[in-house]
Amino acid sequence: MTHLPSQSLAAHGDSPMHESARAQIAGAAPYIDDLPEVRGTLHGAPILSRQAHGKLLGVDSTEALRLPGVRAVILAADVPGDPMLAAFAGDEPVFAIDTVQHVGQVIGLVIADDVMVARRAARLVKMNIDPLPAVLNVAEALAAQSYVLPPVTVKRGDAQRALAQAPHTLSGTLEVGGQEHFYLEGQIAYVLPQEQNQWLVHSSTQHPGEVQHWVAHALGLDNHAVRVECRRLGGGFGGKETQAGHLAVWAAVAAAKVKRPVKLRLDRDDDFMVTGKRHPFSYSYTVGFDDTGRLCGLQLTMAAQPTTPTFCRTLKSPPTAASSTHKATRRFAALAGPKA
Repeated sequence: MTHLPSQSLAAHGDSPMHESARAQIAGAAPYIDDLPEVRGTLHGAPILSRQAHGKLLGVDSTEALRLPGVRAVILAADVPGDPMLAAFAGDEPVFAIDTVQHVGQVIGLVIADDVMVARRAARLVKMNIDPLPAVLNVAEALAAQSYVLPPVTVKRGDAQRALAQAPHTLSGTLEVGGQEHFYLEGQIAYVLPQEQNQWLVHSSTQHPGEVQHWVAHALGLDNHAVRVECRRLGGGFGGKETQAGHLAVWAAVAAAKVKRPVKLRLDRDDDFMVTGKRHPFSYSYTVGFDDTGRLCGLQLTMAAQPTTPTFCRTLKSPPTAASSTHKATRRFAALAGPKA
């Protein structure tokens, strides 16, 4: 058995060098957008809904396709596999099909020779959307019982009784805002067709296995036909745990349609609009306490506003895990102090 020198076991006051520190400061640590592009690589840009909720009656890409360098417009009908993403709920479409659920929902992609041409063309696409009512805040969502998942109740003891017997009670509300992950490297995927209908996916992801499954699902292939590589990512903080899968799927569907490598790198503003955040919460509470400040009982409602991807929840459509304004509600009832 080999024993390491005692000084190597010291932790306090020791600042070990990061394994890629030298490469990082020398600019020799490549990220996906630094990789040499294969000849024939095309670039994508998302077509985003400008409506919070509505029926998608049609998409007119005539003006976009007239722009020099534009090669294709990719919509839901171009998905070769399952039109729904392989998320656990199975209720989020790859691209909007017949309804839009939030501002910033991706309806399709414009594919062009150059990324800036693709982005300009995406803004020329016209969408015929018949507006429907939308829920835009937590209070409206609670009143409409518009939940992304059924409410969850966590209870210990009899909070109502404890509050009724408490010498003092206090009620109030509290709002805690959401938070953008703001990774330095934005969302990006680079998908390259390989031989015999196999695929190489470069993805800035915290979950390569999920990206593999999602891409295979959308292409109608077995998982082993898709290889995902992520040498490093420029920050994620949870924002690339699942959402990196969306970009990989969108780029893969486009690459399958045009039969060319496709890179999809979101503009930062589009990244903010399309992707989810750390959820804002709305709290309402009633707390009981005695003269010493000891808690006797607490009744608390925590309403989480999922922010995937943006600011509104539809009233009449089925629950969608990616719609940003479904309100997940948790109700907590707790009795403090020793049990009688």
